[in-house]
Amino acid sequence: MKTILITGAGRGIGRATALLAGAAGWSVGINFVRDPESADATAHAVRSAGGRTATLRGDVAVEADVIEVFDAAVNQLGPLDGVVINAGIVAAPQPLADMSAARIRQMFDVNTVGAYLCAREAARRLARSRGGRGGSIVIVSSAAARLGGPGEYVDYAGSKGALDTLTIGLAKELGKEAVRVNAVRPGLIDTDIHASGGQPDRAHRIGATTPLGRAGRADEVAEAILWLLSDAASYTTGALIDVAGGR
Repeated sequence: MKTILITGAGRGIGRATALLAGAAGWSVGINFVRDPESADATAHAVRSAGGRTATLRGDVAVEADVIEVFDAAVNQLGPLDGVVINAGIVAAPQPLADMSAARIRQMFDVNTVGAYLCAREAARRLARSRGGRGGSIVIVSSAAARLGGPGEYVDYAGSKGALDTLTIGLAKELGKEAVRVNAVRPGLIDTDIHASGGQPDRAHRIGATTPLGRAGRADEVAEAILWLLSDAASYTTGALIDVAGGR
């Protein structure tokens, strides 16, 4: 059985991944920042599925919070075998020419700097030369990293593009430490993130134009994440796996 930490696990893809891990009997650290009710509901569902949990409040954009979340996960659940770097934000659709500097900074602070901080802490705890037992890091990027998000989210797309580079570079750094690093790049997935950007119907509206003709589900992305965390993916590292319906 594995022990994993998932950032942004209260809802969406993070929650779906936590539920699958619970069904596998794993221990799951559930990180959240603003919605304890959703985090508690996820924790209850994971326990009902057969897993152990700890709920861990912390903002991934704040270094002290990230360190505290990782320390608490280890203290409450034991040494980590895997980390899912999932927490992220999106904003209202705008062309770049209309974006404020504050918006751009927040996007990169959460989605990019936050992911790098989490990846750093994961490396510190999983690397064998630092006392870890190896494991798997899965980074949740986005199909936007290769599509660019024109007219809507070029800041979001750029923040996710950096995660693709992080995945490739960190996989090469940590291979000798028995740590695999991979990314999934979800496409139009039916989660609350679209509503937070002011377009609750976006996934279904644009998802209908994909080769598969529909939006994706969070559990479909979670299946790919769980595979990358599992021993079944033992020779997979540095991979960018699209779960985007062919878009």
